[in-house]
Amino acid sequence: MGKITKRSVDALEPKPESYFYWDSQIPGFGVRVSPMGRKTYTVQYRNGGRTKRVSLGVHGVITPDEACELARRTLGDVAFGKDPSAIKELDRRAPNVGALCDRFVDEYVPVRCKPSTQREYKRCCDIFIRPRIGAMRIQDITRPDIAALHHDLRDRPYQANRVLGVLSKIFNLAEVWGLRPDGSNPTRHVQKYKETPRERYLDPDEIERLWRTLDRCVIDGTETEHVAAAYKLLLLTGCRLSEIQKSKWSWVRGNVLILPDAKTGPRRVMLSKSVLEVLAALPRIDTNPHIIVGKVEGQYATDMQKPWRRIRAAAGLDDVRIHDLRHTYASLAAAAGHSLHVIGGLLGHTQAQTTARYAHLADQVRRSAAEDVDGLISGFTGAYPSDTPNIIPLSRGAD
Repeated sequence: MGKITKRSVDALEPKPESYFYWDSQIPGFGVRVSPMGRKTYTVQYRNGGRTKRVSLGVHGVITPDEACELARRTLGDVAFGKDPSAIKELDRRAPNVGALCDRFVDEYVPVRCKPSTQREYKRCCDIFIRPRIGAMRIQDITRPDIAALHHDLRDRPYQANRVLGVLSKIFNLAEVWGLRPDGSNPTRHVQKYKETPRERYLDPDEIERLWRTLDRCVIDGTETEHVAAAYKLLLLTGCRLSEIQKSKWSWVRGNVLILPDAKTGPRRVMLSKSVLEVLAALPRIDTNPHIIVGKVEGQYATDMQKPWRRIRAAAGLDDVRIHDLRHTYASLAAAAGHSLHVIGGLLGHTQAQTTARYAHLADQVRRSAAEDVDGLISGFTGAYPSDTPNIIPLSRGAD
């Protein structure tokens, strides 16, 4: 042991086995000499009850003074609770983002996500993430990298935000899997773009026109009665397409449809008189358990977009999406005066903010009610001139 200088390190001779020469001034700083004469500067410290070492560089490539400065920095990191050896090992074995996407799609998505979500996550990885940052190491990804990717999709704000959400999940898992330090998710503080939800509700005339078109398509053979019934059920229940599409007769219990695995988990859908009439008119196929029978024996109808495009064109509703039938159901519930809590229950929402988009429709009902009450009060109080003070006492009966 002695002070590490260029002269002292040059004087170190190789031995049959590796050995360390420790600095007398900086505890834990030393030089490892191999049997071949290779001299490597190193730092030794304790973490979690274990002794660990970190190589700083080879003598000749860095000077003793440079190694001494690196040793001080490393030991300073240890004093602040860091583990330089673990960080270096993490950096050494970290795969690239493309490999992280593979693990995400192969290990996490099939277990945690529904099929439609699985397809969307894989699509985001293949189309937006891999081409841009797939070759970069996980450890090298920084917030500016994520912000730049998100910014390049600014003309598609909805898609940009979905990609950002997938990246957030992927890098959270990278921390869980020990591929990045805790709290290092580079998507943090990258602000999402504002999304303007599309609002399209069918008015009473459009609903009648759609209903007649569905009946006419069945009569002329353009669509099957099961496919036409699917759109009627969507309008009458407010269910998601997949919920009606995959429903089975065994799930119908009286006037309740029990969905064992909806988007937000198991839920019960109340079936109105009109829904029961639509179901009663549908023929059951002994070899098919599904309500909406498809072309393949024993399966449900899988393609509902093509027939919908034909139907909406025939009804003159070219701008209406299938999902707008669900919006229409919610808007009618709001117009009937039901609370957002009740509407959320009808739609199978688990979070209040999801139903909040219909708040303005509920406001219209309350505003109409306020006008009705105002009309009654005005009738009780009589007519007043326009310059009457704001506070108007009501007429009182005899005491």
